[in-house]
Amino acid sequence: MSARSGAAIDGTVAVVVARDGRLPVGAGDAVAEAAGSVVVVGSGSEAAAHSLVGARHARWAETGPGLRPAALAHALAPLLEAVPLVVMPASPDGRDLAPRVAAVLGRPLVARAVRAALHPGHGSGADGSPGSTVTALVARLDDRVLVPVDVDGPAVVTLVPGGRVPSLADAGSGADAGATIEPLDATGWAAPEVGPDCRDPELLALLEPDLHTMDLSDATRVLAGGAGLAAGTDDHHATELFALLVRVAGALGGSAGATRVATDAGWTGYERQIGTTGVTIDPDLYIAFGVSGATQHVGGLGTPRHVVSVNTDGASPMTAMADLGLVVDARSLLVEVADRLGVAVPADLRPVTEPGAHRG
Repeated sequence: MSARSGAAIDGTVAVVVARDGRLPVGAGDAVAEAAGSVVVVGSGSEAAAHSLVGARHARWAETGPGLRPAALAHALAPLLEAVPLVVMPASPDGRDLAPRVAAVLGRPLVARAVRAALHPGHGSGADGSPGSTVTALVARLDDRVLVPVDVDGPAVVTLVPGGRVPSLADAGSGADAGATIEPLDATGWAAPEVGPDCRDPELLALLEPDLHTMDLSDATRVLAGGAGLAAGTDDHHATELFALLVRVAGALGGSAGATRVATDAGWTGYERQIGTTGVTIDPDLYIAFGVSGATQHVGGLGTPRHVVSVNTDGASPMTAMADLGLVVDARSLLVEVADRLGVAVPADLRPVTEPGAHRG
């Protein structure tokens, strides 16, 4: 079934930008806030729409690689003009697109909200008729402070990743059974006429991010280290171990993360911290080296498709929730993996072996 791009839709609606069929972190939050009503745009949008957990009515439009927020905002306007509340993830693409949509529709933008709700019949419309009010809690001061905000509706809101996403047990189940998933007529969406005062930059090339420094929330593979990775070492050797973790992660096509214990100790940077007070991730593969699985850390894991735990404690929460639990010393295994990948290992990081012992 095909839906015309100019056909307006009602209620709260989530707009999500996919890249190569991959959903951004926070997509599940936006879909949950919109009660399952979502429009997916970008590249690989059809596959992304089918992979959405909690989707009740998903519409998708293939708009090609690279985000052109001005063109896309104008293309979405006829579809969203009657929608009183539009929500988007506060992902890089969401932060680019949301203000453009708000400007085209002539409505306020509420950025980085923890939650938002529409109250019809409150406030007043531009013509004096009964309107609506959007109430939100917005995160400020590195998400340490929540500030209540009320604006006259309709409005556009970006949402920080929070507690709305499904549990790990539900991850990968895709759209709800019986959900309606249909294409939109996206003819002309990639480059509509938007006028000389509202043009997008010309896309010359899409450059892959540096795996060593990229935003963890965009990584499809994440190797994380916890206190168990550096157990029995001093701060110097612990820092070396986390630097080795970065190199091993890069060799596997992934990025390195850490627990709060590791960042507080100064073994790696705070931008690598995964958890409710750090970065929220949503990778295809998550490998935890010496991570116990504290609630604060697990709260930032999103819904990884596969979880591997490397820990000497077979009863740790992280091992219990993993698809594969390796009950082994995390440091020894990291060094072994580095050797097999051809990653240089400082001599002082190698575990001391007994006389006569050899590696198999």
